[in-house]
Amino acid sequence: MNNNFNHNLPIAIGADHAGFEYKEAIIKMLVGAGWQVADKGAYSLDSVDYPDFAHPVASMVEEGKAAAGILVCGSGNGVSMTANKHAGIRAALCWTDELASLARQHNNANVLSIPARFVPIELAEKMVTTFLATAFEGGRHEKRVNKI
Repeated sequence: MNNNFNHNLPIAIGADHAGFEYKEAIIKMLVGAGWQVADKGAYSLDSVDYPDFAHPVASMVEEGKAAAGILVCGSGNGVSMTANKHAGIRAALCWTDELASLARQHNNANVLSIPARFVPIELAEKMVTTFLATAFEGGRHEKRVNKI
């Protein structure tokens, strides 16, 4: 059971055009907090397809090359659905700080999906901080997570 994220590995982050500005702000925040970051794009506001960025983030987490993943798109749904196609990925779509905490505590989520069009950037940053700082509780939750 992995309760905490490995600070020796980067946080993989990706976003489509709708999440680009949030991604840039989150990267700045993560680097400021001492995290390494693997930026998987998008690299501008130009219209792009979210799976092109969600798959590389999920792959890094799946392969143990990233401690966790952060994905951002307009609704958060597209990137979450894409990431959850990968074995071992538990991407959680969150729109409150409490949901980000519970995704870790109860579901051992390893990817946080953020809906940029529905949460302010300050809340998105707080969710990232909470997600990365919260440990999986294990216990009765571990049995449930193992059934996924």
